[in-house]
Amino acid sequence: MELNTIDKHESFDELEKLEIKLLVNGLYEWCGYDFRDYAFPSLRRRILHRLQAEKLSTITQLLNKALHEADCLNRLLDDLSINVTEMFRDPLFWKEFREKIVPYLRTYPSIRIWLAGCASGEEVYSMAILLEEEGLYEKTKIYATDFNQEVLKVAKNGYYPLEKMKKYTQNYLQSGGENEFSHYYKVTNSGVKFDSTLMRNVIFAQHNLATDRSFNEFQVILCRNVMIYFNKTLQQKVHGLFFESLNSFGFLGLGDKETISFTEYEDHYDIISAKQKIYQKNK
Repeated sequence: MELNTIDKHESFDELEKLEIKLLVNGLYEWCGYDFRDYAFPSLRRRILHRLQAEKLSTITQLLNKALHEADCLNRLLDDLSINVTEMFRDPLFWKEFREKIVPYLRTYPSIRIWLAGCASGEEVYSMAILLEEEGLYEKTKIYATDFNQEVLKVAKNGYYPLEKMKKYTQNYLQSGGENEFSHYYKVTNSGVKFDSTLMRNVIFAQHNLATDRSFNEFQVILCRNVMIYFNKTLQQKVHGLFFESLNSFGFLGLGDKETISFTEYEDHYDIISAKQKIYQKNK
């Protein structure tokens, strides 16, 4: 009896893995979104959350609904997106950026920055504010990309909940901010609206790190707390994309749980800040 119970449990696990594989393959074939190399535990958790929310009993039913109902597909894609972000997230990262990267950027006649996986845009506004304060924004183009078109719309609009401003203000000040943070937004009936002039040098575009190629050469690439959701194969691929996209002596910023260590590109970077995960391409 005990062995039969174990066998049934293992069979269920294998069936669940098969259904998840069919789901991500189906999404890729149907609409081009590639989650096949996302880290399995996180992928499974997000799929099961959507399964429960849709009140379905199997992952196969979820796939069927997503393929035939656009609203369900969009809800599923939102769940599978990495949209956890905030203004000046990890303030010490931004402080190090001001102190260690900005002096290099001052020497460039023009600056291109890629914010990969920008989600709902908080990091984009953070970068624009920092560059404005450092007198570098007029010669900078910021390319803000994400695979999710819906969160890109949020980013473009620049509306955020008022209740988040206390936390964002703290982050801003800890990052070395020089003004009153409220200088950059106005309170409205629907929250706060950030000054649209901050977006004057921003280009928003859909880009999928899992499938799309390099599209320009950059002095700075930030991709923070995105690759923790990828498996090792996809991480290596994305590191290759960033290496190809950085110009000589360009800077790469990663999230606090991410690293270039143990990748094939490790020796091609110098460490600018080990704690804040800021690296400089060394050729």
